[in-house]
Amino acid sequence: MKTLLKAIGSAILIIILLVVTLFVVTRGDYPVAPLVTQDLSLQSHAVAGVRLHTRVVDGPPNADTIVVLHGGPGADFRSLQGFDALSDAYRLIYYDQRGAGLSERVDSAALTLSDYVSELDAVINLFSPDKAPILVGHSWGAILATAYIGQYPENAKKAVLIEPGFLNSAGQIRWVEQSKTYMSGLTYWTEAMLTGFRAQHVTGPDPDAGDDFLIGHMVDVFASHPNNPYHCGSGYTAPHWRFGARSSRAMEALAPNELDSIASNAMHFSGPVMLMAGACNSWTGAPLQRLHLQLFEDALLTIVENAGHNVLWDNPMATLAAIRSFLLENRE
Repeated sequence: MKTLLKAIGSAILIIILLVVTLFVVTRGDYPVAPLVTQDLSLQSHAVAGVRLHTRVVDGPPNADTIVVLHGGPGADFRSLQGFDALSDAYRLIYYDQRGAGLSERVDSAALTLSDYVSELDAVINLFSPDKAPILVGHSWGAILATAYIGQYPENAKKAVLIEPGFLNSAGQIRWVEQSKTYMSGLTYWTEAMLTGFRAQHVTGPDPDAGDDFLIGHMVDVFASHPNNPYHCGSGYTAPHWRFGARSSRAMEALAPNELDSIASNAMHFSGPVMLMAGACNSWTGAPLQRLHLQLFEDALLTIVENAGHNVLWDNPMATLAAIRSFLLENRE
């Protein structure tokens, strides 16, 4: 018994020493960008009771409005600003969704699919109240755009959906199962442990900063996993300002009936839809988007060469050319 107690005591001491050592060696400066609620110089608008980080790029007089929806949930519009090139013909509205990017953090209870749809509706009513806009959504943003046009089919003119990861509950199950492949192994969990200790040294600028730092970094590790086809082999390099840890869990909380309603309602939208996929991505790329085509009344698929999940960041010239062609061909 004494030998056992000594062994247990030694193990506890080793664990304590290891924790202390890791805490000390991971000390450093880990800056996290301030939110619009702290940095008043950031462009923002109050939308549906939440202060959102926004950016408006004006186009020609009376131009159609494009509302850009970023991925995640939890990411931001930083890597999508290449759409600025379309401002010669369109007005562009960017916004970080509630709880994401540099927008105000909200309680988890206010991060449901219904909340995101209502927020998008409020954004449209604020920036394009008299003319239905074009929606351009990437990844989660494409899921959100599909949910919106299924619920409010008259409130959007066209939609560009860039690699939605799933649009029904069966697709979500497949996505979750494959994503586990890129969130496992000694390297991943070692990085998670070290990042967790680094996060303990994040001192601000708000209570969410440490958790946002941790989850944001691990999302980068996941996306850049060497076997993850999100990229063309050199890592996922699309940048972001700050990840929203709490909002990133919103996708996990989506109920099967909510997701299946996205798929069943998509046919309510009779306007033109373009699905886009990166040629490098065998996961949420062309094979999946071909399945999604059947959900819409009027849809086509464009595959962008030399691009992974974020086609705009990887191959902006081809992406913008395809979108211009789609919008011009279908312009009323």
